[in-house]
Amino acid sequence: MLEELVTGGVALASAGAVYLLAAARVVKQYERGVVLRLGRLSSAVRGPGFTMIVPVVDRMRKVNMQIVTMPVPAQEGITRDNVTVRVDAVVYFKVVDAADAVIAVEDYRFAVSQVAQTSLRSIIGKSDLDDLLSNREKLNQGLAVMIDSPALGWGVQIDRVEIKDVSLPETMKRSMARQAEATRDRRARVINADAEFQASKKLAEAAQAMSDQPAALQLRLLQTVVAVAAEKNSTLVLPFPVELLRFLERSGLQAQAETARAEAGSRTPPPPSGASADAAHPDLGPDPAHRPGHYLGEPGEAATGEEWGPLPPVEDVAGIEDIHDTVEDVADAGPVEDGGADGTTGARPRDIQE
Repeated sequence: MLEELVTGGVALASAGAVYLLAAARVVKQYERGVVLRLGRLSSAVRGPGFTMIVPVVDRMRKVNMQIVTMPVPAQEGITRDNVTVRVDAVVYFKVVDAADAVIAVEDYRFAVSQVAQTSLRSIIGKSDLDDLLSNREKLNQGLAVMIDSPALGWGVQIDRVEIKDVSLPETMKRSMARQAEATRDRRARVINADAEFQASKKLAEAAQAMSDQPAALQLRLLQTVVAVAAEKNSTLVLPFPVELLRFLERSGLQAQAETARAEAGSRTPPPPSGASADAAHPDLGPDPAHRPGHYLGEPGEAATGEEWGPLPPVEDVAGIEDIHDTVEDVADAGPVEDGGADGTTGARPRDIQE
């Protein structure tokens, strides 16, 4: 009988050991245990440490509460400005409710991955290319909100979403490179033009100051000579004042004008013999129509020999109507009182004719 008792005790101890081995569970610090008793959820979620379940009756699933890093496969889409791009991202999430992560969804990891892909495609279609390249922080926040909305019902919280890379076609890359180069060229030209404008203003102020003090220009000239001589060059460049060039130019023009005036005076013909002083000067006389040079130009202009030309014949000879009657009247008047060149008394024209 003693042997029977010992055998029963050993069997009972063995059964207890097997039960303990079957019922004992250890939950790690970053895990939570969800117990399903006969297919129904137990009221309490088992925390980290040692715990016991009923073998065969209870079934416990451990849920990892750590932050999960999940890469999102690259998604190809068309942006709002009709550019084809490929965008990939990464999602950081964690389980905040172990029971919902087991009961509400079959596989929360796969569910989060699919939601992340569809949300990424939606973000690509709603955004411009410039936003994808330069305004990623705002897109990351919007993408996190889109993924977090359905994930809350699964006991999952989206911690962060990051867009990793945006792949562009080669043609778009070349176009963007040309655009960036043109932008930098335009900026350089604007800066250069602004510098030229400011320099011109300063030079205008300096010129105004030098015009007030003429000696300042000479001092500046001497400073330039000293600066050039300090370089130890074999050739010395001496700036020539522009004012002296202008003076020489004015002197040359005056000399040419005087030469032309002298040549015009030498070509003027002398007045005809027997002409009166009034005929030599066309501006004199009461009647401009009877002046020899009245048709040459305006009064006061000097008439040259080239401008005169042949003078027209005088049609009105002192108002004489018949020259023959005048000669007969002179013959009847008598002998001429004045003597000739030989001292003889002059004869009448009729005697001479006879």
